[in-house]
Amino acid sequence: MSLFLFKRFVTLIATLIGASIIVFLVLEILPGNAAQILMGPDAAPDAVAALAAKLGLDQPAWTRYWHWIGGLLTGNLGDSYAYSSPVIDLILERLALTIPLALLAMTFTTVLALLVGVTAAARHNKLGDVGLMGLTQIGIAIPNFWFAILLILVFSVQLQWFSAGGFEGWDEGVLAGLKSLLLPALSLAVVQAAILARITRSAVLEVMREDFVRTARAKGVSQRAVLWRHVLRNALIPVITVMGMQFSELLAGTIVVENVFYLPGLGRLIFQAISNRDLIVVRNCVMLLAAMVVIVNFVVDVLYAVIDPRIKAHDI
Repeated sequence: MSLFLFKRFVTLIATLIGASIIVFLVLEILPGNAAQILMGPDAAPDAVAALAAKLGLDQPAWTRYWHWIGGLLTGNLGDSYAYSSPVIDLILERLALTIPLALLAMTFTTVLALLVGVTAAARHNKLGDVGLMGLTQIGIAIPNFWFAILLILVFSVQLQWFSAGGFEGWDEGVLAGLKSLLLPALSLAVVQAAILARITRSAVLEVMREDFVRTARAKGVSQRAVLWRHVLRNALIPVITVMGMQFSELLAGTIVVENVFYLPGLGRLIFQAISNRDLIVVRNCVMLLAAMVVIVNFVVDVLYAVIDPRIKAHDI
C-alpha cells in the first residue's frame, strides 16, 4: 500500500508542476498591460512604467515564475493589483463560501444519482426505468445557469421562500448560510446528478449479471439487500471516477452560478479579477482550482484501492 500511495503522490506532484507552468504561460501570452489598465488609457507612459516596476511586471518571465512558485510554497501569494490587499486573504475569504457550496452540491448530486440510478436498475426495462432515464435526459440538456434562473423565478419571485441572491454570511448561523446556498447548490447538482445517475444505472446492471449476485439471491437475500449491500459497492469504481471529474466541474460551475446568485465566492472573485486584469489573483485562483482537481483525483485513486484491493495489487 505504501508503494501504491508513493507512486500516486509522485504523479500528483508532477501534475501540479505541469499545471503551474501551463497556467503561468497562458496568462503571460494574454494581450494587454495590467499596469496600463489600472492607470487608465490616458495615463502617462512614465507612470505606467513606474507602476509596472512596482508590481514586478518589468522582470523576466522566468524570474516572476520562480517568485510565484516560492510564494506558493511559503503562503505568500502577493498583493492584488485591484484590491491592494493580500491575495491569500481574498482567496480564504471567498473559499469560506465556495467550498461549502461545492460540497453541498456534491452531496445533492451523489444522493440523487444513487437513488435514481439504483432504482432504475432495479426496474430495468420497466416503466419506472424508462421514466427515470427520461428525466435524466432532460436534466443533462438543462444548462445550470438557466436552471438557476428558473429556481429564482419559482422559489424566490413566486413563492418567496428564498432570497433571490446574496449571502447571509456564516455569522448569521449555519442554517441561514445553508439556506442561502440551497438554490445555487441545486442548480449545480441537477445536471451532474443526471449524468451520474445514468453511469450508476449502467454499472449496477453490469454487476447484477455476476455470479455472486445470483448466489446471494439463491440464499434468500432480499432484493434491497442485494442491491445496496453487494451490488452497489462493486459498481462504485466507475461511479467514483465520474464523481471525481464532476467535483472539478462543480468548482468551475461556481463561476457562473455565483454570478447568477450574486454570491461573494471564489468564482465571482475570478470573474472580477479577469475584468480588472488582476493577473496575480487570476493566476493563484486558477492554480488553486487545478490543485483541487488533482488532489480529488488522488483521493479517487486511493478510494479505488480501498474499494477493490485487486487494483492496488495490479498497480504495484
